Amino acid sequence: MQDNATEVTAAGIARLAGVGRAAVSNWRRRHTDFPRPVGGTETSPAFALAEVEGWLRRHSKLAEVPLKERVWQRLAGHPAGPVTALTHAGCVLLLIHDRSPVWLEVSSGTDERLAALLPAALEQVLTTRLGGGPDGSRANSPGSVNTVPVNTPTAPQLLPSAPLFRAVAELAAELGARHTFEFLLGRHLDANPRQYTVTPADLAGLMAALAGTARTVLDPACGTGALLRSAGGGNGGGNAGGNGGPSANGSGGATGRRLYAQDSSPELAALTALRLALHTRAPVHAAAGDALRADAHPELRADAVLCHPPFNERNWGHDELAYDPRWEYGFPARTESELAWVQHALARLGEGGTAVLLMPPAAASRRSGRRIRADLLRRGALRAVVALPVGAAPPYNIPLHLWVLRRPQRACAQPEVLLADAGRFAGEGRGGPDWQGVRETVLDAWHAFDRAGRLDERPGLARSVPVIELLDDDVDLAPARHLPPPAAADGAGRLTDVRERLAETLRLTAGLTPPVDPALPAAGRRPLTTVGELARAGALVMRTGGNGGRTRLPVLTDHDVLAGTAPSGTLPEGDEEAVLTEAGDVVVPVLGGGAVARVIDDATAGAALGRNLVLLRPDPELLDAWFLAGFLRGTANNRQASSYASTATRLDVRRLQLPRLLPAEQRRYGARFRALDEFERTLRQAGRLGEQLLRGMYDGLTDGTVAPD
Repeated sequence: MQDNATEVTAAGIARLAGVGRAAVSNWRRRHTDFPRPVGGTETSPAFALAEVEGWLRRHSKLAEVPLKERVWQRLAGHPAGPVTALTHAGCVLLLIHDRSPVWLEVSSGTDERLAALLPAALEQVLTTRLGGGPDGSRANSPGSVNTVPVNTPTAPQLLPSAPLFRAVAELAAELGARHTFEFLLGRHLDANPRQYTVTPADLAGLMAALAGTARTVLDPACGTGALLRSAGGGNGGGNAGGNGGPSANGSGGATGRRLYAQDSSPELAALTALRLALHTRAPVHAAAGDALRADAHPELRADAVLCHPPFNERNWGHDELAYDPRWEYGFPARTESELAWVQHALARLGEGGTAVLLMPPAAASRRSGRRIRADLLRRGALRAVVALPVGAAPPYNIPLHLWVLRRPQRACAQPEVLLADAGRFAGEGRGGPDWQGVRETVLDAWHAFDRAGRLDERPGLARSVPVIELLDDDVDLAPARHLPPPAAADGAGRLTDVRERLAETLRLTAGLTPPVDPALPAAGRRPLTTVGELARAGALVMRTGGNGGRTRLPVLTDHDVLAGTAPSGTLPEGDEEAVLTEAGDVVVPVLGGGAVARVIDDATAGAALGRNLVLLRPDPELLDAWFLAGFLRGTANNRQASSYASTATRLDVRRLQLPRLLPAEQRRYGARFRALDEFERTLRQAGRLGEQLLRGMYDGLTDGTVAPD
């Protein structure tokens, strides 16, 4: 059937054709037969995908588009919206994953036949994997909680999606059903960053590790399911007993593990349920509804609760929940929604179970919550507060906390609480934290404390504090206020070493200062060429950075290029294939209006290319990399190749110019540009050492480790 209802924007057309958006605008002006908009707005029109593909094919402009991109375009432009399309695609992927022969049978024949047979097949797999009532039914229970997060779509709902389902199945044959869903989910989240609050994978892994192995795990504000996926998705079965005794819910499935999820957003509950079902064989019990107002799992006593609750919620149910039995440690104030989530998590734990919650730092010190914090401490429920580095999770500009809580099995005579601060592992610039350092430091301190009930001081990092010391008028649990400063051993010697390195760097800088040669005599205008012409002639290959699918691969960001630092970014899992850098590549940022180009060396080679970067890979027989990078940095060159919007400057790399010179002459220029680059890097190093020396001197003088004379 025709799928003209699937729409694509100008940016999508540019991706299909492998060109910039400016080229699409030119085609619309120059070609009278270019497809007319069918939706969108005047400034951002939408076009029928089938018409666009036909036009590109007729005009030989359709690039060899990766299957991933074609599938994503169908999903993003779906007439029912991307969320509905993603949910239905997830149902089909679960059918392919669990019952591939059934999919092959129902997908043979016409789209109408597929839509007619698919609901019954989906109903069977959804009932089996996403649970239901004791009799296997999937009817919603009375009340405001939707215990069936993924409703089986009808044949009329599925018919417009038939081309999408066939494309998704084709992609699943290449990547597998699980990775296909991760790719589509990742692209959807990346395309709507303000709509979703995502828990980063490294943080989710740390929270799951703090909770330990558990048979039953609950996330009452599951979002996209990152926490439950880290706790139980695809990792096999947990050991019985987990964090203390068998669960009241028994064991489920071959793994002995059960996963429980709830979210106030029905679409997120559905996506989480499908994501978990694709990642684990454990039974998945997901529900849509506000867990504070309408708890879907009131009888659950889990071994572990993981939660990234919404922050600073005033309308969390303060008025209607005043007499709720969950407020065992005190009724939370209207401004203390996070403490309501803390007590909800404790109420759903079995004895000895562990809860790990991501919390805003204000929750550790606000006066309105001091009575509840005091009772959590006195009764041994709060076991640890961990300050994370800045940039660990949104909002990225503040150091969030992790609270580790446990359902007390017995009273402790002299209880202590672990306070840890991982702030020193914050990354530079836009790079994320050093997650390996965070994980090793936090888990080592927690496991040592959990075994012994106390922890000797680790200056600047962690210590256990007797609860009695914290029970003052403020009950302030911010770790930085209770941890000793970092060890000052050899502080003066360390500063002396920095000073000597700075002096040596300054001497090196003076030696590298380039001489200014006399101006060349006027010899007429040199013939010029552009990057676009060189790319068409095969002298270089041009690639654009984006989102890759290798989460463990360092990413070279535009900030790294501008600052001259090592790759510091990360890539979301399941996204498109990364563009990997090689030694001798030239990387150019396209935003910001600066004249910058960086030649990739052996240390940076192998990193993925980040957003807003263009990679130029010159043929070394035809083009010297340093010659290319040097001329691309010319101020006038950048000015003529830039376009200006109201708030930003964008560089069209194809329009950058350089002279036509023989390879020998290119190498002469390249050697000089390379010397300038070394001089620039040395200047940066001197600046960093100077800042380090200044900060160390200020800190030493103020904390008494350096004498004023």
